[in-house]
Amino acid sequence: MEYHTLAQDILSHIGGRDNIVSLVHCATRLRFKLKDNHKADAEGLKKNPGIIMVVESGGQFQVVIGNHVNDVWQAVHAEAGLADENAVEPQAEGHLFSRLIDNVSGIFTPFIGVLAASGILKGLLALAVVCGWLSIDSGTYKIWFAASDALFFFFPLVLGYTAGKKFGGNPFITMVIGGALTHPTIITAFNASQQSGAMTEAFLGIPVTWFNYSASVIPIILAAWVSCWLEKQSTRRLPAAMKTFFAPLICLSITVPLTFLVIGPLATGLSQMLANGYQWIYALAPWLAGAAMGALWQVCVIFGLHWGLVPLMINNLAVLGHDSMLPMLLPAVTGQVGAALGVFLRSRDARQKMLAGSSVTAGIFGITEPAVYAVNLPLRRPFIFGCVAGAIGGAIIGFSNTHVYSFGFANIFTIAQMIPPGGVDATLWGGIVGTLLALILSCGMTLVAGMPGATPSGAVMPVIPGEDDILSPMTGTVLALDQVPDPTFASGLLGQGAAIIPADNKVMAPFAGEVASLFQTRHAIGLLSHSGIELLIHVGIDTVRLDGKPFTAHVTVGDTFKPGDLLLEFDRQAILDAGYDLATPIIITNSDEYREVMTVAGAAVTAKTPLLSVTHR
Repeated sequence: MEYHTLAQDILSHIGGRDNIVSLVHCATRLRFKLKDNHKADAEGLKKNPGIIMVVESGGQFQVVIGNHVNDVWQAVHAEAGLADENAVEPQAEGHLFSRLIDNVSGIFTPFIGVLAASGILKGLLALAVVCGWLSIDSGTYKIWFAASDALFFFFPLVLGYTAGKKFGGNPFITMVIGGALTHPTIITAFNASQQSGAMTEAFLGIPVTWFNYSASVIPIILAAWVSCWLEKQSTRRLPAAMKTFFAPLICLSITVPLTFLVIGPLATGLSQMLANGYQWIYALAPWLAGAAMGALWQVCVIFGLHWGLVPLMINNLAVLGHDSMLPMLLPAVTGQVGAALGVFLRSRDARQKMLAGSSVTAGIFGITEPAVYAVNLPLRRPFIFGCVAGAIGGAIIGFSNTHVYSFGFANIFTIAQMIPPGGVDATLWGGIVGTLLALILSCGMTLVAGMPGATPSGAVMPVIPGEDDILSPMTGTVLALDQVPDPTFASGLLGQGAAIIPADNKVMAPFAGEVASLFQTRHAIGLLSHSGIELLIHVGIDTVRLDGKPFTAHVTVGDTFKPGDLLLEFDRQAILDAGYDLATPIIITNSDEYREVMTVAGAAVTAKTPLLSVTHR
């Protein structure tokens, strides 16, 4: 299995199979419910190159994987021997907000992919009609419309199933309740009451008000909770021989009438209150709402809090026929994509360019975790620039009063979902301008000021180090010292510092000083700065065994140098071909003389830019 090793590593760092209560996944994350979160080693998981980030939020232990999360989920599922029922999440514990986020994500996550696909197909159909490629009277349009609208029309069935699993009941019972809400008999009764003006009939003498529950969200979720509670009570009290048949009978015969008599009308009223309340708040200052959503959405995604807003967007569509929140999120996405694009254009580090490039591709389709966790957040400034650009683009979209007319997740196809039923108008153009402006602004800001250690042209700006600064002796990817695959270096026994995986073949002087030692095999060099810093640069791991063949020294012991002078050259490819790791520890061997040794570089560094700094006692 392709992800067998990764699955084993994940299981070993979360406390093993016995520590798993449940496991589901969304578009990019494995979402574990663990018996004891203290048994999980989040820092250990973060060191695995197949894992983007680890987040604990909403009562869940979330492992951010990326686009291939479903493959990893299947590998973990198989490796742990989880049965299907293990994917059913129990009720969340903790404070009310954590339980809300946990329940919402547990209900909507299982069908998140088809939900997004249905919204995209709706948007593409709207685009095809506006462009004259399809007629709404054609058979082609009708078939594709049915494919795009089926999930939304039968929301009560789908939500009935997932809510039943989430609330710990029989999902087929709650799915049947959802089917009752969308049954043709009920829809016919609703249409007849609309035409006749008589809104009520009776159930056992109790008046019933008919509503159209197709595409509704809140009624079935509340009904599912009631049904699961009834099922648990019935199962506890019924004899074993009667549970299988009579527990579902009690749930259906009580919950379905109760839903039409009480739960449905109350939930419909609540849905309308939520939609109207949102509209009232949005109308106060649409541009401010857009700025807030554009700036803070990605922060919410980091902590898994964005799930709390998903039902509100769906509810807006069900009640109002449109939603203004989703368009305001699109600049938040393109802002991070633009920042990652800026990193891609500016960086000279091969690995960082690869990460940034793939992140841009994923981000265009709405998957921003790779861009945020692997590129922008570690560099800090690009993430901030993405949020700032998202706020500006969101403000423009809010000011333009842009809406979407089908649900999906913010990505390039959302633009098609912004097309109004009446055709292209100014609201659509406002959405496009806000989206593109966020992309351009974040990319531009990142190019200009997002990576202080690099320049777009590839030239390195000269840096004059202070006496407590150590410049990077090479260009490459920065590693924490404890990530070096050698216990002597990783333990810090030789001193504190950092390591670099070099992207080129040169070792440059990191400060002004003299050569204190040079190994006969030329794979390592000891330096002494004028201020007394003793530095060891060790090119590769165990490369002493190469007997000096790939290394060339340009200095000898006792030579003095200034920052940026060439000290060593090495054949990078020859070291790799010989099977050795290129990780190069850069260690302050007298670090015990200093109060602190800090790594000041980001995830990637360019030669002759700041790498380490020391603080005196």
